Amino acid sequence: MGVQLTGLLEPKTIDLKTLAGKRIAVDAYNALYQFLSIIRQPTGEPLMDRRGNVTSHLSGLLYRNANLLEQGILPAYVFDGKPPPFKKSVVEGRIETRRRSEEKWKAALARGDVEEARVYAQGASKITGSMLEDAKKLLGLMGIPVVQAPSEGEAQAAHMTLENSVWATASQDYDSLLFGAPRLVRNITITGKRKLPRKNIYVTISPELLDTTMLTRLNLTRKQLVELSILVGTDYNPKGVEGLGPKKAYKLIIEKGGIAQAIKDEALDSFDYGEIEDFFMKPPVTNDYKLDWHAPDEAGTVDFLCGQRDFSPERVKNALERVKAGIEKGRSQFSLDTWF
Repeated sequence: MGVQLTGLLEPKTIDLKTLAGKRIAVDAYNALYQFLSIIRQPTGEPLMDRRGNVTSHLSGLLYRNANLLEQGILPAYVFDGKPPPFKKSVVEGRIETRRRSEEKWKAALARGDVEEARVYAQGASKITGSMLEDAKKLLGLMGIPVVQAPSEGEAQAAHMTLENSVWATASQDYDSLLFGAPRLVRNITITGKRKLPRKNIYVTISPELLDTTMLTRLNLTRKQLVELSILVGTDYNPKGVEGLGPKKAYKLIIEKGGIAQAIKDEALDSFDYGEIEDFFMKPPVTNDYKLDWHAPDEAGTVDFLCGQRDFSPERVKNALERVKAGIEKGRSQFSLDTWF
């Protein structure tokens, strides 16, 4: 879920075309969960092949990346490694939440409430080891780089952005900014019309950009943003301090200068935040990665998706043509931007 900073940080709506020629480090787990949540059958079941292998995430990776590449955008997918020890309870809590959602999904189906079933089905989405291997295999076949993070994928993506290996980090969460990403792009994997849960209303989702100029306008340092977020609640301390939303926490940090003084002066619930702050400020990352976009292995992709996962050969071949042309376009545009 990440820290919730809506209302404090105001993103700028952008067009995908403005990202042409840009290298983008995508938070892989975040994108895969989006695909698994959105790409489902009417009653909530994910797409599957005849052997029962889930393919919703593969469909998302193929067609969404074809769209991005067609715009000249060069995505690289960063996968999570080992989470920090203090995230254990959060991970266990998410597993339990998905289990309860699955129970409610099945109960809604049993009583014939298809709309409710689909809502709960989205919350039951889970990623297995075999699904991760399938995702990495497909990306490799498509010519899209895969980066394995030693710990949190968003931290690694932020590091790559700081190192100018990529232009921005892409994720729905704000955590990339806490990890130091100078630019964060949201919604690039879910752009388009989306139906609101339990409502017959469709909204248009557009890409959004947040960058460090927002911190400057708020007179916040990155360290203060981290401390503000810890007060609100993060993946590592989900509850935060009761009664503190982003705006109240911001006011406290600005007035008191930091989290320690805020807790002391306001008699807030005291907790050990030092380990969490240190992790955000100095997360485990690696420079052992290679970013190389190349023409897709068309025969290998068709064999995998069509021969093994029951995709339509015609649709896959059409998507691969777009991927091939898009990679050439993105590399060409990137070279021009670099030169000038």
